[in-house]
Amino acid sequence: MDADSTLDEAYERLHRTGPEFEGWLSNHGPMAVEALVRHGQARHVHRWLDRYMDRLDELPRGLSPVTADDWRAALGDPRRLADWLAFFAREVRERPWRTVLESWWPRLLPGIAAGATHGVIRTGHAVHALLDHEDEPRLAELGQALGYWAARWQRVPLTTPSGTAEPAAALAGVVRVPDQSGGISHRLGQLSGLPGWPTALAALRPAADARQARDLLAEVTTAAALHYLPAAHGSPVMLVHAATAPMAVLRTLPALPRTEWVASLHAAWAASAAVTAAYAPAAAAPPDSLPTAPGSAEEVFELAARHGDEHVIKLADTCLEVHARTGRPEALAAVVRAAGLVEELTV
Repeated sequence: MDADSTLDEAYERLHRTGPEFEGWLSNHGPMAVEALVRHGQARHVHRWLDRYMDRLDELPRGLSPVTADDWRAALGDPRRLADWLAFFAREVRERPWRTVLESWWPRLLPGIAAGATHGVIRTGHAVHALLDHEDEPRLAELGQALGYWAARWQRVPLTTPSGTAEPAAALAGVVRVPDQSGGISHRLGQLSGLPGWPTALAALRPAADARQARDLLAEVTTAAALHYLPAAHGSPVMLVHAATAPMAVLRTLPALPRTEWVASLHAAWAASAAVTAAYAPAAAAPPDSLPTAPGSAEEVFELAARHGDEHVIKLADTCLEVHARTGRPEALAAVVRAAGLVEELTV
């Protein structure tokens, strides 16, 4: 069986399950299998799914259909999850998927924090697969991703970048939320009244046009991936999303009108900074305590695949792209650190 067929079969298996389980945890299956296939690990996909799917829930039941007239009232209402899934299933069946994405991206983008940023991350993986080729399982996956995003839609307070800082310096200047307890919704809820939050967002240098926005977004993704290495002990799992969320947006840009690229940069930067504010440690780990990356990028991804944790796999997917673009070995070392820290959490 070729890799494309493996991915499509995996999507079909996963589409019998809901986007969440145990009340609110995100179903990472579609994101992880897309990353495994893309990086040459398709042979592991069904075995990985056999283990992962034991924890998943069935598809939720709907309340009432979402319509073109009342969608605003349903936006961000997790009780309407099944209704949103059905709505976008129809959308991607009846209209070209790029048209659906173009219509809904500016509506969903302000709520980029949806599902701890998993709405946009799952969408990015789905678009990544569709840009390879279109078929029914991949169209269905985009519908599921957009439906999940719409149901969990959650704002992050935005401030337009207007400073002079490069992404690494801007990320280093992000202030931490004062109460570092509770879940992500509680932590992100503190941003609106957080002194220094608007200033930290504004510190990033602006993009003058779509091309600059794309390039700057790539640098934001790089900064977040490299920041993970010394900061991961703040939250080995949650800090992954500071890098994977902007990567998802970056991968979606080729399917979007260039007029959406600057706004996409702003939202992705705010999401990355918000996750950093919510989970970064008070102090970075000493450099001499950090791992180095053994071997090649391919060996590092194989390590992630053997490890099996969905967050390690997703981070590896992002970090390998950062490494390919920049040559920075810290990007690969971040995967090694994630694997070690997540292993400690499960022992």
